[in-house]
Amino acid sequence: MTIPRLIGVAVLLSLLSTGLDKAMWLNKPQPVSAPNWTGPSAPLDTNRLALVIGDSTYPDADSPLPQMTRDADSLTNALRKDGFLVDALGNATGRDMSRAIDRLKARVHLNSVVLVYFGGHGIQSDGQNYLIPVDAKIWSEEDVRRQGLSIDRLLSELKTCGARVRLVVLEASRRNPYERRFRTYSHGLAPMQTSENALILSSAAPGQIVEDPSELRSQLMTALLTQMESPKGIEDVFNNARDAVVAATQGQQIPVVSSTLTERVNLWAPRAGVPSASVGSAAGSRRK
Repeated sequence: MTIPRLIGVAVLLSLLSTGLDKAMWLNKPQPVSAPNWTGPSAPLDTNRLALVIGDSTYPDADSPLPQMTRDADSLTNALRKDGFLVDALGNATGRDMSRAIDRLKARVHLNSVVLVYFGGHGIQSDGQNYLIPVDAKIWSEEDVRRQGLSIDRLLSELKTCGARVRLVVLEASRRNPYERRFRTYSHGLAPMQTSENALILSSAAPGQIVEDPSELRSQLMTALLTQMESPKGIEDVFNNARDAVVAATQGQQIPVVSSTLTERVNLWAPRAGVPSASVGSAAGSRRK
């Protein structure tokens, strides 16, 4: 073989290798970035645990959800600033999510305050809500139950593990991208029934969907991050964030807060150089 032909073959192999590497990178779940907060922070508190999942790229769905990984990135930063031990995932596969849940449950103990955030596609089936990983192949409701993560079951398991308080933020009330494959149609998420000492913030009412706007972050995350900037109880944070979204969208989007909290949980942990705020009882902060 002549030298020019050898050079041509080498160039072709190099291009093929680069293309394969790029394809593998695009299909690989990308991690949520590290926090960039530089102000006063709370010390790490292993009693305060969080699992943050932002799924944007679903190869089997019609279009990506770019806000979800950005939202997860921002929330991860804010929670770490508040002293939470955060496990953050971006574009997580089913295996990624299962492993993260196992890590979370292994860390839970009797005094744990646990927060779970999911941004991405959620689908209801048989009255339960399933969080869909990016590698799911959904052709029927059976696939939803088999490949999705049941948030209802996760809350139950966290209680069984001994978590004192369970907090959930769901940005998953979107149009089902697989609904044309189903025999029946279901929009948004199903109502969630929680046991004692749980608090859930969902981006929309049961059966309702949120259309993706063009902003950098979702309306819910924008409002939530604003409320997290000052010291207040988590129930006040969730309620105020809901009201801010309603105002910002002129009632087009109405998030839902479901609470069975029996105690006041202060999300804003004491920071170095920042005076801690006094907190009252849960009954004093709850809306009637």
